[in-house]
Amino acid sequence: MTIKTVGIIGAGTMGNGIAQACAVAGIAAVMLDINEAAVQKGIATVSGSLDRLVKKEKMTAEQKAAAMARIKSTTQMADLKGVDIVIEAATENEGLKLKILKEAEAVIGAGTIIASNTSSISITQLAAATARPGQFIGMHFFNPVPMMALVELIRGLQTTDETHARVEALAKALGKTPITVKNSMKLGCNHPIGPLALADMIGLDTMLAVMKVFYEGFNDSKYRPAPLLKEMVAAGYLGRKTGRGFYTY
Repeated sequence: MTIKTVGIIGAGTMGNGIAQACAVAGIAAVMLDINEAAVQKGIATVSGSLDRLVKKEKMTAEQKAAAMARIKSTTQMADLKGVDIVIEAATENEGLKLKILKEAEAVIGAGTIIASNTSSISITQLAAATARPGQFIGMHFFNPVPMMALVELIRGLQTTDETHARVEALAKALGKTPITVKNSMKLGCNHPIGPLALADMIGLDTMLAVMKVFYEGFNDSKYRPAPLLKEMVAAGYLGRKTGRGFYTY
């Protein structure tokens, strides 16, 4: 089967990233979200991301224009008719995902593959709710930080923030780069940002929802959400989208 057009449900961080990856690879993308504002925000994010590639001379302005032209934005599920594969990249909420998948299945072709970008919800469970479980797959586009490493880091942060501050201050006084998890991941693993900054980008409410699904699904205490994470979400400190998370924006 040749994939010529990809339908993407969700224009947020993951959805617009998937749309960009498809468009740059020469594949047409139909990106859908609940309202025009959300869709246009996703389009603007892709445009800004490609502008940075042009600035770094990793892409020409013409290539950017061609990629953007491959992305169609919509708020209508019916516009997914005719796509070869539809990728669900909605909020990590099982009820919402099931609703979206059923709506999508009602309009897409009989041969269309359905994929979910879920971080934690059982693919078998989602597939079973459709009439085509044999054409349902998990296709997770993973942000490059292992979930468990991040969970343990948040737990550790709750008890060692003063120590981290002293390390930062001492390193600054000596004109050195402090050895922190953030710097280890950036310098040692070539990650563009540290794990806590990534959590802020994803959304701390999303991180908490994922951990709750893991904890309840596996019944294993190692997946228990960190108390600090729950406190921050309760306080409305959700990361970049609210202007405050582990960092202030």
